[in-house]
Amino acid sequence: MTNVPGVAVTGMGAMTPVGGTVTQTWDSLIAGRSGIRGIDEPWAQDLPVRIAGLVTTEPAASLSTREYRRMDRCGHLALIASREAWAQAGMPAVEPDRLGVVIGSGYGGLGTVLSQVRVLDDVGPRRVSPHTLTQIMVNGPSAWVSMDIGAQGGARTPVSACASGAEAIAQGVEMIAAGIVDVIVAGGVDACVNDLAISGFAQLRALSTSQGDPAAASRPFDRDRNGFVMGEGAGIIVLEREDFARARGADILGRIAGTAVTSDAGDIVAADQAIQQRVMQKALAAAGLAGSDIDFVHAHATSTPVGDLLEAGAISAVVGNDVSVTSTKSMTGHLLGGAGALGAIVALQALRTERLPGTLNHENPDPDIHLNIVGTTTGCAGSKAAIANAFGFGGHSTALVITAV
Repeated sequence: MTNVPGVAVTGMGAMTPVGGTVTQTWDSLIAGRSGIRGIDEPWAQDLPVRIAGLVTTEPAASLSTREYRRMDRCGHLALIASREAWAQAGMPAVEPDRLGVVIGSGYGGLGTVLSQVRVLDDVGPRRVSPHTLTQIMVNGPSAWVSMDIGAQGGARTPVSACASGAEAIAQGVEMIAAGIVDVIVAGGVDACVNDLAISGFAQLRALSTSQGDPAAASRPFDRDRNGFVMGEGAGIIVLEREDFARARGADILGRIAGTAVTSDAGDIVAADQAIQQRVMQKALAAAGLAGSDIDFVHAHATSTPVGDLLEAGAISAVVGNDVSVTSTKSMTGHLLGGAGALGAIVALQALRTERLPGTLNHENPDPDIHLNIVGTTTGCAGSKAAIANAFGFGGHSTALVITAV
């Protein structure tokens, strides 16, 4: 639990299934456009689930040939999003040892693992790429970003499944609070649209098995939800000690007012409603706020029958049933380690623009969920505070309290 009212956000970057930048992503979310589509590639033909959310812009177009060849797709997405965030922040002049990076990921270079095992099996060890080991490192994205901006204040990598990106932001706030750094590039990334990840989640019965329109498959909080849709992407923000940002004349986009990270110490997969409730309460306490101060919640809600129900109960207990609640996973799919950071960006954008994107496909209310689920884009003028939730396998729970300038 960290309370640092003086932590400002000065930059944001994103690579998502609905846009190659924050602006593109935001415009799509506000318009209610889905990025979920059918997967027609040969590797997917025998899979039980053949829909996913893939980034709209292939990373090769934004990277040098050398960068593209040396990194896994996970690194590609993180580096591109980080460059967008760093540019918006104005590339702050900061001493290298006062600049850090914290980028989380659930699975790192899983795509490289699969491709190089196939090379090893098909043509032998001498054809395995010399970049294999550095590409599969889960800390690869944070390492590449730290080298790109010259950060020597620490390059950290929380690996906490689908809470990784949000936990990275919480760790960044903690580093600023501890006086370790003045500026942090923080967020999350995953790129797991491949046969192994889809097969594994399908075997867990976690994925949507809808056979109709792919855009209608992800249905957070809807009565007819039946699983999440795999997505890929990255969300990155720049955090600064607020007095440092103000001294250099930075445009402050919002604040991370309080964070909390908890662990269920229970089941490796099943969520715990009481712990989800507690993590939100701890984040609010860190921010010096009450549940009644929250104007909206960007829910973790992935569109699973049990998961959405448990989170709905936790939200009701903490902020009541009247606060607006949304889940943009209805349009992007679940970005795994990138999801929590994108949720923070959505909350920041909503506070800045006074518009809250809706939850696509919320057409049939679940009688057991009593929240005010926002179905379509709505105005949120005057909103001052929001919660962004992120939960992951292993009992990882993170809540971020985000406030307007």
